[in-house]
Amino acid sequence: MARKKPGFDESVEMYLKTIAELSATSDPVPVTLVASRLGISTVSASEMVHRLEEQGLLEHTPYKGVRMTRAGLLRANAVIRRHQLWEVFLYEKLGMSWADTHDLACVLEHVSAPQLSDALFTFLGQPERCPHGNRIPAVGDTHVPMVGRPLNCIEPGRKVIIESIPLEEKQLLDQMEQEGIVPGEVVEILACNEAADRLDILCGDRSVQLTFDAAKSVFAVDAEEQELQLE
Repeated sequence: MARKKPGFDESVEMYLKTIAELSATSDPVPVTLVASRLGISTVSASEMVHRLEEQGLLEHTPYKGVRMTRAGLLRANAVIRRHQLWEVFLYEKLGMSWADTHDLACVLEHVSAPQLSDALFTFLGQPERCPHGNRIPAVGDTHVPMVGRPLNCIEPGRKVIIESIPLEEKQLLDQMEQEGIVPGEVVEILACNEAADRLDILCGDRSVQLTFDAAKSVFAVDAEEQELQLE
């Protein structure tokens, strides 16, 4: 097992990775959202946020939320890189399910030395994305740009190509896999029903309904614009 750096244990890694992922759809990230994502109390999350702020890894604005510092992003992206490389390995080399790879990678990400991650990257052919479409950070990356927009921000009548699912959760991934809403799939936004908290989309020949929470966690690019770029 890889030895942890002093003051940088698994719980710290989980906080940093979680906040970095939540930053894709929320800026700043509310502490209550961090607590909900990790399944802990807001008090516990606030205590850890204070610790990470003291270490220079986060910036906390009371009543608003937290943002990552450069040092925090470096560490968070190192964990995310390990996680995503393991997802590629589990999915492509071991044939594990699209959704199950996430939970297993959550365990492996904490026990992988840098040399192992580098070797895995080379062995896998230097992949650029994980199975869920997310860009794999390079060593030393502090910024990995998001491509596209959340489905709930796209106008009805538009056809889009699913790009990625940045907020990886097994329940969400299971749902998207079952519905066929996966990277590369073309879907059409049919209607946005705010009163019912529902987005109606056409996936293949099926009408699918997503809650806004699910829809905002799926990013897509405009299909027509993508075609023009490829011409």
